[in-house]
Amino acid sequence: MVTVGTNWIENSDVLSIFPTFVWTIHSTAEFHQPLNGRILGALHEMNPLLSEISPGESWQSEQNLHAREEFTELVASVHSAAKIVLQFLHIGYEALELTGCWANANSSGVAHAMHSHPNNFLSGVYYVQTQPGADTVNFHDPRPQTGVIRPPVTALTAENTDQVVVNVSNGTLLMFPAYLAHSVSRNDSEDLRISISFNLMFSQFTENLSQPMWSAD
Repeated sequence: MVTVGTNWIENSDVLSIFPTFVWTIHSTAEFHQPLNGRILGALHEMNPLLSEISPGESWQSEQNLHAREEFTELVASVHSAAKIVLQFLHIGYEALELTGCWANANSSGVAHAMHSHPNNFLSGVYYVQTQPGADTVNFHDPRPQTGVIRPPVTALTAENTDQVVVNVSNGTLLMFPAYLAHSVSRNDSEDLRISISFNLMFSQFTENLSQPMWSAD
């Protein structure tokens, strides 16, 4: 077999095509500390037993938190972030609206299986209460065909993995395409992990399509 070095190459490039983006926004303590306090107060009013959730159990709120006064500032922040996303993607239609917004409270030992949010353009999560052992979210490769063959790799990178783990903290807001499958690993802390999830869709499509396809307990 004839072997050659690299002197035959005049120039080369690597094209990153069809990428999937996750926008990560870390808010200031001056913003998120009072906001998270108001959100926690509202959640305790909705579920007075929130602090008594047993290990291995979880709670999800109703799906219309964006209509409640206590969440006005968070909703405004979501819309502000969505505008940044649309500008980044060079999308000319800016009429996006929230189609669902709900709280997730996971106690020690609770995980959330891989899923996506159908019939929406963007999804996101705002983190209210995190701590070591309960401060990550997993995003999964949206290209199922890549699993047909998985050769061994010399180093695990974002280019060859089928899962990317993103670290979060109180006040972090993530936004990503609604089709992007994600999951949450087991809460390995002793405290509740509390987040607010939401969906956004172009206004012309929201009346019949975009409401969450599950019911709160």
